[in-house]
Amino acid sequence: MSNKPKTATLTYDGKSYELPVHVGSEGEVGIDISCLRKDSGLITFDPGYANTGSCKSNITFVDGEKGILRYRGYPIEEIAEKSTFIETAMLLIFGELPTQAELTRFREMLSEHELLNEDLLHHFDGFPSNGDPMSILSAVVSALSCYHPDLLKIDGEDHMRLAVANLISKIRTIAAFSYRKSMGLPFMYPDPKLRYCVNFLHMMFSLPFKLYEPPLGAVRALSLFLILHADHEQNCSCSTVRMVGSTQTNLFASVSAGVSALWGPLHGGANSAVIRMLTLIRNEGIPVREYLERVKKREFRLMGFGHRIYKNFDPRAKLLKNAAHNLLLNLGRSDELLDLAQEMEEAALNDDYFVERSLYPNVDFYSGIILRALGVPVSMFPVMFSIGRLPGWIAHWYEDAQAGTRIHRPRQIYTGPQRRSYVPISQRK
Repeated sequence: MSNKPKTATLTYDGKSYELPVHVGSEGEVGIDISCLRKDSGLITFDPGYANTGSCKSNITFVDGEKGILRYRGYPIEEIAEKSTFIETAMLLIFGELPTQAELTRFREMLSEHELLNEDLLHHFDGFPSNGDPMSILSAVVSALSCYHPDLLKIDGEDHMRLAVANLISKIRTIAAFSYRKSMGLPFMYPDPKLRYCVNFLHMMFSLPFKLYEPPLGAVRALSLFLILHADHEQNCSCSTVRMVGSTQTNLFASVSAGVSALWGPLHGGANSAVIRMLTLIRNEGIPVREYLERVKKREFRLMGFGHRIYKNFDPRAKLLKNAAHNLLLNLGRSDELLDLAQEMEEAALNDDYFVERSLYPNVDFYSGIILRALGVPVSMFPVMFSIGRLPGWIAHWYEDAQAGTRIHRPRQIYTGPQRRSYVPISQRK
């Protein structure tokens, strides 16, 4: 068998160019065009980068055709069943599942760094009570860099671990304070005796005269929500973090940029759109099958179905559907929106129109039901997504930083006017 590296040949205008071929550990094949412009003067055209591999990564593997998602090689189904959010975060960022001693020490670090500098709290006073929590989250995460100048340049894994502990711990404090600001409620400081998810719920829902006690199943449901959102390879917000990080800017600024990217309704706001769709169907009394028929006529949009990557079931959707059921069962109540969601899923999956277009429920379809059951308002849904996605952002920023990647700089195909001479204002028509 020949050990000669595989290549692909590109022929243009009578000339041929040999391009290296890279094969990933799961058999993915990519044609290396990094020297294409230098050798030929050509570039590729790929709007939205749907067919472009921007990096090599060891973090997350997705097979959209088979409905596979793995973190560092571990199937998402096993992680969801057996892991915690903090353990999952350590796996994604540092590459391996932690030992008990490592996990215990990291949890101690989270408690040590959960408080915000008191001066930083004044930033919240500058936002109106109806300010969008994502705006507050992005601004305050960026402002953290002013209060942690020692973490602007990472020097070794121990230093990185300190930066990670600060961000993962503080983002829940910032998120909870953003919610309290929007509700006109006093801030509830984190309690170092409480574990990560319980502590977040405490900061969200406790009152000075009454500490919040999470109902049965709430903590596990929140942990699962965060785990399933922790990473999804080169999505828009992750790619944003990697691109900003390629300028060698600090981790806080890169994560703040990721928050801004996630804010969009086509990304982190998608589960909010699902809840709005289901609420419309309920409030207007629209039969589900009628709604689907009107989707076919483009009168309505079907939110929470289909995915840029998955052409099969999104494995996260299955896990979240079961989790929504279990949470509501533990709470001893029902949710009309969950009933509608299940009816819509069943109807769509038995309709050739949607099946032929690979429109299956995605991660956003049931996640909003869980957040509703936890008492999280729709305005906070993207913030919850941000808390979950933070470990993935950090992992990719760290991987890029270790690789010493060149600054990201896409090319373009210019389609504007050709050279022309400046016209004085007196001669313009």
